Amino acid sequence: MIITIDKFIAKIKNPSDVPLVKKAYDVASELLKDKKRKNGESEITHCLEVANILLSLNVDVTTIISAILHECADTSDFDSDIIESNFGKDVDIIINSVAKINRLEMIDESENSAIYLRKVMVGLCEDVRVLFIKLADRLHNMRTMECFSKEHQKKVANETLSVLVPIAHRLGINAIKSELENLCLFYLKPEVYNDILEKLNDTVEELNEYLQDMKDSISHLLIDNDIKFEIKGRVKSVYSIYNKLSNGKKWENIYDILALRVFVEKESDCYAVIGLIHSKYRPMQNRFKDYIAVPKENMYQSLHTTIFGEGGRLYEVQIRTYEMDEIAEKGIASHWSYKEKGAKKIQTMMEQKLELYRSIIENTENSADTEFTSVIDSDILSDLIYVFTPKGDVVELPKGSTPIDFAYRIHSKVGDTMVGAIVNDQMVPINSVLKENDIVKVMTNPNAKPNKDWLNIVKTSQAKNKIKAYFSKIDKEQYILKGKTILEKELRKRKLSITDILSSENIDKICTGLKLKDLDDIYVSIGSFRYTANFVINYVIGNEDSEDTLVTKKSGNININHKSDILVDNKVSILTHLARCCNPVKNDEIVGFITKNDGIAIHRKNCANVSIYNNRMVEVSWSGNRDNLYFTSIIVKISSDKNKLSDLIAVITTENLSIVTIDMQKENVYRIDLKVKDTSDIENVIKNINKLRYVKEVYRK
Repeated sequence: MIITIDKFIAKIKNPSDVPLVKKAYDVASELLKDKKRKNGESEITHCLEVANILLSLNVDVTTIISAILHECADTSDFDSDIIESNFGKDVDIIINSVAKINRLEMIDESENSAIYLRKVMVGLCEDVRVLFIKLADRLHNMRTMECFSKEHQKKVANETLSVLVPIAHRLGINAIKSELENLCLFYLKPEVYNDILEKLNDTVEELNEYLQDMKDSISHLLIDNDIKFEIKGRVKSVYSIYNKLSNGKKWENIYDILALRVFVEKESDCYAVIGLIHSKYRPMQNRFKDYIAVPKENMYQSLHTTIFGEGGRLYEVQIRTYEMDEIAEKGIASHWSYKEKGAKKIQTMMEQKLELYRSIIENTENSADTEFTSVIDSDILSDLIYVFTPKGDVVELPKGSTPIDFAYRIHSKVGDTMVGAIVNDQMVPINSVLKENDIVKVMTNPNAKPNKDWLNIVKTSQAKNKIKAYFSKIDKEQYILKGKTILEKELRKRKLSITDILSSENIDKICTGLKLKDLDDIYVSIGSFRYTANFVINYVIGNEDSEDTLVTKKSGNININHKSDILVDNKVSILTHLARCCNPVKNDEIVGFITKNDGIAIHRKNCANVSIYNNRMVEVSWSGNRDNLYFTSIIVKISSDKNKLSDLIAVITTENLSIVTIDMQKENVYRIDLKVKDTSDIENVIKNINKLRYVKEVYRK
């Protein structure tokens, strides 16, 4: 039955929240009044259904209001200032983040994991409540996908299973995770889903009898021992059974289809119940888990056991308090607005996780999508293990992590000064793989330093990034020293005053004109051959060569290298740089021109500036001895009025090319800066972009 605003309002527990919720509904109704969904329902109905799903998780009022408004950001009359003034800054941030995610489209299954996940994570960096809304939005969409094509249904289901279900799992929102899994299986493998459902229905009476007998037996046991309790029985979900079948089990050998959950009032009662059950029914070896004493990082708590029960069948039994069940089913969403100590711990934990997501985004922004996907798979979507510090604190790590990963998860200083590790009171190599429940102690020495070989050992991107950061800092210090030495030597050679050239006014001039940060950054740019000392000096005194100004204006797009793969008169030791005006890449026909201070400028033969420097031409060619990457730009003109950026990114990254920047020069015209190995990369990407039906023109700039 479709939810109405009156029925929805009636469910709100806090009366003081009602006026804001009504106001949000009125605003959304006005903005969405002309919008219809493909199944004929109004868009505002969808928003209310999403809010209703979240209301059942006991989220805060900010999340509810954001859910009601989450489709409004794409309307023509949407005004962020009005939203912020009426509902607060958090609501505006949340609905704009959700809008970023919802604008994206997948092009095919082979690309969706990496590309979609990148966009999801970017959109989710500011507030975890964006995740709650995205999950509820997807759940309602999947409940109402009957009107879409089979192809679209499978595409959405595949995307959901590979991206959103793991996120729901990490957040501990089992109520959404379980339904999404079943719906995904229904759309991806309807025959399998219906076959399992049919078999369950064929045996449902028998299974319910077994469950009832077991419930009665445990109930009598607990009543006799004066324990207040509630007990529920259920048959495992279709998706859970499918997983067992996929792992090689035959239907007749799946004995733990039956599950029982016992709810008690106090934590101590949980242990009393498990003791009583184990005293009567033999537990299955290695199937007892105590998540009360050692909670999962998403604060999940429960006792798990599998027993040989009535009818000679296996029963999975979970024992928890009512409060534990609230978190188990609804995850951190249910405690997001609470002020208790435990809830604040959950929020802090999630903020740390989002900081980890942000770190991954920042450190893989210019990476190929395959590398990004690898990082996501290993850090966020992989199986987790829980290990301990010697004080008993729990540390969550991806499966396959090493003591080095553990050290950097504790603190970067601990990782940087690590010299060894003791696991379970035994000295182990630092490349050992940690196992569930290991107790890890890191040995440090203040004089110790990281080893670059660690980059090939560690599992987590967090550890890799911190190791890289350490060596980047060392490299920067070396570049500063080198750049300072080169600049001072050139100033002495030209009999110029260091104090005059590097006055505060001139430093500001250099930094502003060359987009550098400070004096150290100037030294780094010289020490790393981004700019020559002569160019910087000439820039200050206003005597820079006109061509130098042209080719070095944007440092990120220049290849200045004493050992480049350019031959000048068949020699490789001559300083060259690639002209910014035409961005030559390997296998282009090229010519060279002598500049006053920066060696030989390399241009494409068809460059418009070739005629200007004709009197300074020298013979140049590609050496073929190196494998550098080169900057180039392509212009893409499209006919669609929709944002097709994700499609373009997908096509480019399919070719394993790195995107440097994307700029919309005007409506439906994109300029895309790339790193390529040679002209064949450019030809391939142009050919593949041309295959997109809405592309009018694509060419190299």
